[in-house]
Amino acid sequence: MPPIKHAALALLALALCQPAQVWAEEKAQAPALRIEVPVPLKPAKVVFNMDHLAFVGEQPVGLTYMKSMLESFKAAKVPVEIVAVFHGGIGYVLLNDAAYNARPASWKGNPFKEQIKALQAEGVQFEMCANTARNNGWMNADFLPGVKVNGGAILRIVELAQDGYVQIQP
Repeated sequence: MPPIKHAALALLALALCQPAQVWAEEKAQAPALRIEVPVPLKPAKVVFNMDHLAFVGEQPVGLTYMKSMLESFKAAKVPVEIVAVFHGGIGYVLLNDAAYNARPASWKGNPFKEQIKALQAEGVQFEMCANTARNNGWMNADFLPGVKVNGGAILRIVELAQDGYVQIQP
């Protein structure tokens, strides 16, 4: 390659790297984030009201929040009880592979089953609303192992709130 081409490529590479260098220098000069309201964890009871479709990409936000919450409490060595009450449009997330595949445009099984299994292993209790199940023609056998059917999501959430659970609605 002629020397002129080498010089041109070197200048181009330098120009392309410049923004990254400037950004790194600006970041190094920026003040560190300061936590002004620390959140000391205490033992907690939490009910996740899973009643609507809320996704980041293809990931249900509620499952992400549950995992994050469990990790925070575990790191702090503070006990937490979590009950996830599914009803309405997001109820299908608790279906087993066969029932999940019976839905339109589904044929690979439930993509959330491993996440749910991992959350269950950490103590999260998953419940399905009987009304949602009936409205969709689902039976107990259609759900992932360990999923319990409750007598009605709204009344169950009220019951848990009366028992001291804090409601999260992702």
